[in-house]
Amino acid sequence: MEIKRIDHYTDDRFSKAALYQHGAYLVDGKPYEIEITGSKEATVRGKDPGVYQELIETFRFHAPHIVRFYDQKRAVIAEYPLPDLLEIGLDEIQPSQFYIDEEKLEAVKTFIHDPEDIVIQVIPYDDRYISLDGHTRLYLAANNGYKTVKAVMSETDDWVWVFVEEAQRRNIFNPKDMILLSHEQYRIQWDRYCDEVFAEMTKDK
Repeated sequence: MEIKRIDHYTDDRFSKAALYQHGAYLVDGKPYEIEITGSKEATVRGKDPGVYQELIETFRFHAPHIVRFYDQKRAVIAEYPLPDLLEIGLDEIQPSQFYIDEEKLEAVKTFIHDPEDIVIQVIPYDDRYISLDGHTRLYLAANNGYKTVKAVMSETDDWVWVFVEEAQRRNIFNPKDMILLSHEQYRIQWDRYCDEVFAEMTKDK
């Protein structure tokens, strides 16, 4: 089974809510979506319920705090233990990214309304934390004046240290330090940097 996550915001096959939340997928070329409808729950939509379980597992890699999944008739189709949530200050967070996509920021504004809506994945870092995802949400939080967000402890590969070191070299030490770029410039600068890093890592193996 091939599951591909959609990373843009214009596609008539999906609802705007799912696209903005990055919950739109193609499963063997067919459209499926998972829309977050609460702090812990989401609704799964798509033709074949037989693929839902694997799709949910893929989705939860990015959103482990979503633990209850419904079909369109509001029947529970999957449920998981709720992970421990930390409440951490924005000034305790070291980003592993340094650019923010202006287009994605506008999408995130449609479903982030208060600090409780933000749950990110982190790892410990000295007396602080490194954010592994949710950088656009963190940037929005900083600009909205939020003081804290929710976080789930996670794991990651060694690649994160390359990104953290480069972020610090660019004076990115807190979410408010990240740099807002147009969508076009973000794709050019951030995608190019990521491609170069992973190409170098592959070459070293």
